[in-house]
Amino acid sequence: MTEQRVALVTGSSSGIGAAVARRLTEAGVRVVVNSAHSVEAGQALAAELPGARYIQANVAVEEDAKRLVAEAAAAYGRLDILVNSAGITRFIPHDDLDAASPDVWRDIFDVNVVGVWQTITAAAPHLRASGAGCVVNVSSQAGVRPGGSSIPYAVSKAAVNHMTKLLAKTLGPEVRVNAVAPGMIDTPWFDGLDGADKAMEAVAGSVPLGRVGRPEDIAEAVHDLTRAAYITGEVLLVDGGGHLL
Repeated sequence: MTEQRVALVTGSSSGIGAAVARRLTEAGVRVVVNSAHSVEAGQALAAELPGARYIQANVAVEEDAKRLVAEAAAAYGRLDILVNSAGITRFIPHDDLDAASPDVWRDIFDVNVVGVWQTITAAAPHLRASGAGCVVNVSSQAGVRPGGSSIPYAVSKAAVNHMTKLLAKTLGPEVRVNAVAPGMIDTPWFDGLDGADKAMEAVAGSVPLGRVGRPEDIAEAVHDLTRAAYITGEVLLVDGGGHLL
């Protein structure tokens, strides 16, 4: 009997990360749930998923990222999959240059770029030892096309896309590195946000598949990439065909 694979999913207390944790568990993967702040939600999700564990850590903090990976690997004696779903944004109109302050850039990059780097570098030895390790980074359509919740956010995701390709070259053949780039997804990020409903209606009325995405759509794509043994360095757009517009 083949031993179960183990996955660490960062930022998985809600939204896309939680959907990924659920989908991987359904596929027989043992999952480590993580969040920086939503501890109760993370613990509740881990309790819901058979064999899952929860570890609180902020991937933007180097010591936390290293501890998170070490504890995840120690919990099951291995680590096969790393899904970098932790991310933050600020909703800032692109023409409001003053609002996109250096502090905003630093806050976003610390989580979305440096945090991703720190978890991957900490996990790399464990993923190499797996024999079939893989990383899936959750990026954004905003990293491919000029859009998104703010310019700093979009640029951070473009950085993640390029990091994905660079690390695919660097870590192969032992470890595959890919990314998914969601379009507009109905997640708690948009709860209570002015204009969110209209924006979603506009997307649903324009993309070829006729609706905004759901977290489960991204989770399915992530799951597929964890199984696709001959794909690496790919940034997979999951946007209902929005990139065709």
